[in-house]
Formats: sequence, structure tokens, C-alpha cells
Amino acid sequence: MSTERLRVELGPRSYDIVIGRRLIAEAAIHAKPLIARPPAIVVTDETVAKLHLPALQASLAASGVETKPIVLPPGEETKDFAHLQSLLDAILDARPERRSTLIALGGGVIGDLTGFAASITLRGIDYIQIPTTLLSQVDSSVGGKTAIDTRHGKNMVGSFYQPRLVLIDIDSLTTLPKREVLAGYAEIVKYGLLGDAAFFTWCEKNGPALRDGDAAARQYAVMTSCKAKAEIVAEDEREEGRRALLNLGHTFGHALEAATGFSPDLLHGEAISIGMVMAFDLSAKLGLAPESDVARVRRHFAAMGMPTGLDALGNKRPGTSEMIAHMRHDKKVRGGTITFILARGIGEAFVARDVDVAEVESMLERESA
Repeated sequence: MSTERLRVELGPRSYDIVIGRRLIAEAAIHAKPLIARPPAIVVTDETVAKLHLPALQASLAASGVETKPIVLPPGEETKDFAHLQSLLDAILDARPERRSTLIALGGGVIGDLTGFAASITLRGIDYIQIPTTLLSQVDSSVGGKTAIDTRHGKNMVGSFYQPRLVLIDIDSLTTLPKREVLAGYAEIVKYGLLGDAAFFTWCEKNGPALRDGDAAARQYAVMTSCKAKAEIVAEDEREEGRRALLNLGHTFGHALEAATGFSPDLLHGEAISIGMVMAFDLSAKLGLAPESDVARVRRHFAAMGMPTGLDALGNKRPGTSEMIAHMRHDKKVRGGTITFILARGIGEAFVARDVDVAEVESMLERESA
């Protein structure tokens, strides 16, 4: 397997995504030319620091780049105002200049938090993404969305701020538990469901190998996902049109995360897995998508060991009114109307801003029965 590279075309804010093996140990090859003023400030969490920070520091040190690590607690709970404040203080303690660089080493929480911190430190400094989870590799590290969670919902405070580089080391996935791999796989399948039916067919055939550790399958899926997202972001950087399709399953999924308190009991990818099944189910109930496609999606997710409905939440299952209330606080609400990403079939997603909430309530009631 060779190292692959693709470009996110955004004019003066364009950057490369580099995908391959042993890239953390060889990070300096790709990152050093972009670090204008050492030391590089590496933001990571306690779990990732033990696994990958020494290799990253050794690579950069061998090329003459000093690093200053900032190690945060792991988990979604870190993506809040309190930890943002702590991170900003630690960054400022390192006396950065506008030519300084942050490096986000970790999953989506670290990437989102570091990107947001970079966007507001000294009114904007550079940052590099080194995502170490499958979910962050195919989703949050690409596209420049940065944010933190608030009591009002997920990712409610943030900015669009593009990284200088995304460095994706497939080998970092070998340290992930199966549950984390499947959480990331949900976002991979999303690209097939929203606009590439042939890729969904590939997932049906190759998903088990990817889940079980096949490096070639993982790299192909990550590359395909990043390419799809890069094309969409280049066309619609600030989510004013086509980029909204990337939210397939997210209106339901974010409501589920909020209802369960953003706890480790429900990972983001698990919420999106349930949310995508719900989006296809609603599409079918509205007469837009064939029931056979809903069954096909549900069957594949179940075969992979992914959650497909509210029953996966057990006694933490939210009620219909609670779900709707969280949806009304979603960032995609326009004029008080909830936005849904629906589908006419596998690979044919579209933005719907005229869904009767009563139809959604009816579907949720059936789901809860």
C-alpha cells in the first residue's frame, strides 16, 4: 500500500490530505515545511498521548522541530467551554505568535477543540490535523468545521477554519476497540448512502474485512470518504448548499446525543447509525424511498454489529417530545423549521425543509412502541 494524497481545493486556503501507513512516525516529512515557527504545540488527550505522542515528537525532533504537548482528558465531555478555556490558557502560556502552529493529535474531540482554539488564538494561527480514530479520519478532520458542545446542543459554538494539512495514519486504527471502529464506519457508509450507491455496495462486501483490521480495505474506504468530502467542501465550504447532505442521519443523531447527555453510553457514530436508519425509514414513510432500500440499510448495519434503532439505548431511550425539542435546537433549523436530509433511495440524498413534524412524531412513536 502506497501513501496517497488528495487536495482540498479552497483557493488560498487549500490543503492536502495525506493517507497511508506509518505516517505519525514519519510526520516531519509532511508537517515540517508547514511549521513556520517552532515549537509546535501538540494538543492531544491522555489515551492518545500514551499511544502516539512519543512517535510524533521523535519524528519532529529528528527534523529539528521542538514540540510542546498539551494533554487533555479523553471523551466528549472535554469539548466544552471549561476545557476550551484551559486549552487556550495553556496555549498562551507557550507564548505563541501568529506564525505558530497547533497540531491536533487525536479523535474528533481533540480535532474540533484544537481547530476552534486555533481559529481564535491571536485571531487565527495555523493548525494541522492528525486524526487517530476512524470517525475523525473520514469526517471531522476534513472540511474545517470546528466547535464545542453547550447545554443547548452539540457543536453549537464554533467556526469554519481550515487546517494546513490532514495527516491520516491508517496504522493508528489498530489501537482502536471494535466499538470505535464501527462508530467511524457509520460515517464511511454515509458517503455511499448520500451519493454513491456503488460505494455502498462495496461496503456491503468489504465492511467486515474493514471492521476486522484489513489495512487495504481501511485505506480504500478512508480515501474514498475523504475524496467525497473534499469535493463537497470545495464546492460548498460554509454549508450553504450541497454540504448539508453530509448531515444525513445527523438531525436524529444529534438529538439522540443531546438526549443522552453526550455520554460514553452513545458514541457519535452510533447515534448517526441509528439516525441514518431513521432518515431512510422516514423517507420510506413519506413515499420517497423504497422500503427495500430501508431494509437493505438496516440489514447491513445489523450485520456489522451497529445499532439500528432506539432499542439499542435500553432504558435511556428518549421520548418523542424530547427528541423533537432537541431537533428544534439543531443548527440546521431555518425559520423555525427543522431540516432533514432524506433520500429517494440509496445514493440519492437530498435536503428537505418542508417535512411535517407530525410525520416525524408518528415515526418516532412507532419506533418507541
